[in-house]
Amino acid sequence: MADLPWYPIVAILGLAGVTLLSRSFFLIPEREVPIPGWLKEALRYAPLAALAAVVVPETFLTQGHLLDTWRDPRPYAALAGALWYWRSRGMLGTILCGTAVLLVLKLGLGW
Repeated sequence: MADLPWYPIVAILGLAGVTLLSRSFFLIPEREVPIPGWLKEALRYAPLAALAAVVVPETFLTQGHLLDTWRDPRPYAALAGALWYWRSRGMLGTILCGTAVLLVLKLGLGW
């Protein structure tokens, strides 16, 4: 224990402190913090934008470049999942449908 460097522990504690402080700004006030209407409207789209920022590159990029082949199962799996969600609005079915299409194309057809 004495041989461990001290700076990773200090860094972890510092990051935990900064995280706790930054998140407590929204929890400490007893009254609701006034937010302009335009900001409330913009924040409604934040989760969707964050999800798109994660999913779209994973679906359409490989090694930092656009897919150059149509034999990649990821866009088809995403399309199948999107269609399932559009029809049924069920999250579990969306995940299962997309995963099933991905596995069939990848393992069944060898894409």
